[in-house]
Amino acid sequence: MPTLQVITLGCSKNTVDTEHLLCQVAGSYELVPEGEDRSVDVLLVNTCGFIGDAKEQSVQTILAAAARKKAGQVGRLLVFGCLSQRYGEELPGLIPEVDGWFGARTLDPLVEALGCSPDKSRRNSRVLTSPGTPYAFLKISEGCDRRCSYCAIPFIRGAHRSVPMEDLVEEARELASKGVRELIVIAQDTTYYGLDLYKKRMLAPLLRKLSEVEGIEWIRIHYSYPADFPEDVLEEMAANPKVCRYMDIPLQHISDRVLSNMHRGVDGAWTRELIRKMREHVPGVVLRTTFIVGHPGEQHRDFMELLDFVREARFQRMGAFTYSEEEGTFGAEHFPDTIAPRTKKNRLQTLMELQRGISLAYNESRIGTEVRVLVDAFTDGFLVCRSEFESPEVDGEILVRYTEAAFDGVEPYSLVGEFLQVRITAADEYDLTAEVI
Repeated sequence: MPTLQVITLGCSKNTVDTEHLLCQVAGSYELVPEGEDRSVDVLLVNTCGFIGDAKEQSVQTILAAAARKKAGQVGRLLVFGCLSQRYGEELPGLIPEVDGWFGARTLDPLVEALGCSPDKSRRNSRVLTSPGTPYAFLKISEGCDRRCSYCAIPFIRGAHRSVPMEDLVEEARELASKGVRELIVIAQDTTYYGLDLYKKRMLAPLLRKLSEVEGIEWIRIHYSYPADFPEDVLEEMAANPKVCRYMDIPLQHISDRVLSNMHRGVDGAWTRELIRKMREHVPGVVLRTTFIVGHPGEQHRDFMELLDFVREARFQRMGAFTYSEEEGTFGAEHFPDTIAPRTKKNRLQTLMELQRGISLAYNESRIGTEVRVLVDAFTDGFLVCRSEFESPEVDGEILVRYTEAAFDGVEPYSLVGEFLQVRITAADEYDLTAEVI
């Protein structure tokens, strides 16, 4: 069979797209794992086009792939995903070595270009790109109806479209049959799920259905929008032991002025009240958030208010980014990016330094506690684990040293995908160390 390799860039939603695509063409191609250095008949690049750095990485990856093609290591070079969706008219003339450009909203044209017919019976199936990993991302919807002034997602991915609940449950069953123990629910906005299909928000009922799938032990929620947050999700999280007490909710800022310029649909008072409700309804919940610094109109006092809020809220997990002006967005057209890059960088460093201290204090407070963990991998003599309070790929890890005595001679690799009870023994600002009980 001809050989096919996919390079996937960007977020976990792109990973899911790649896995669905591979399932559509499986049987027609020999699939070469990403990173394996060999000649292939077809090379696909799944791109990201969200912000400047991601676009640059995508372009450089395509150019490197074009060089491989010129050297005779690649037959056909095809590009799909967000970058080609966003710049589909300009890119062909700039990189003529690419044999085909495809968008991000449907995989069918790419499947057909690969000589296959889209198979609806496989729509809920995937070829996992990290086989043996005990977690998988489950994309419950596509697109976004929000209109944040800085964000290009709506005109890249289109309007919000929920995946029918029965399809998601079927996909979850198949993932469980492949050894997946944890589902990470993702979308551009997970809390919007169901409005188009069922005329009401249906994330909480979906979580209940997914928790009934045999083999799935943890369900984690990512990318929750704060405006009109459905409180029944908090009730489900508090009552359902399979729903991790973990919430990823990008807040982006706390200043009323900045939030208004961002078109977030909330103000600082709403945000503070939502955080209070989350911690009240779900005791012990771990909150992960992100912020943007240097947004047009962010004055020094706005940034000071953000620092005060982070000190007050003490988020266990936090990421931050400097504002990136994206052409075509409302912000690019109406809010000149006048804040100096050095100022943005200094604000980012100050915010992250504050968070490092908060993260370290939180991790140190866990020393001596016992927790249930899932083993993700074994490497360098350690079992790499996470509790319900750590999400893979973005949060820290819990490292447990393997010894034959501690595990009664059980092979360490056989422990991957298993749950252990451990006691936290040490901590730094990112990772924890533990011993098995």
